[in-house]
Amino acid sequence: MTDEPRGLDAVVDGVFVALADPTRRKLLDLLAAQGEVTATTLADGLPVSRQAVVKHLTVLDAAGLVSGRRAGREVRYAVRPAALDATARWMATLAADWDRRLANVKRIAEAAEREAR
Repeated sequence: MTDEPRGLDAVVDGVFVALADPTRRKLLDLLAAQGEVTATTLADGLPVSRQAVVKHLTVLDAAGLVSGRRAGREVRYAVRPAALDATARWMATLAADWDRRLANVKRIAEAAEREAR
């Protein structure tokens, strides 16, 4: 990540920290499937309390993965894909770099094998 702008480092780091927890990954899956919902609705599908769900949503929000919108007395949460998209692009760039490196190693090894014959 050193060649990327500092802002991208922080985004990717935040996404990885947030997604390290299986409950937060499940919350993100539920939000993606159900759309905009309350913490109470999300807690119904999980073996944790509503308060625990809110704490997990706070971490996801800090990472830029979800956002909350007040609707009367409720807060409705929804997925914000931009941070996940940025992380996926970073991972794709990293993977492409490794693919290039491995192809170069393969080319060198095959050339050495041909010379050895």
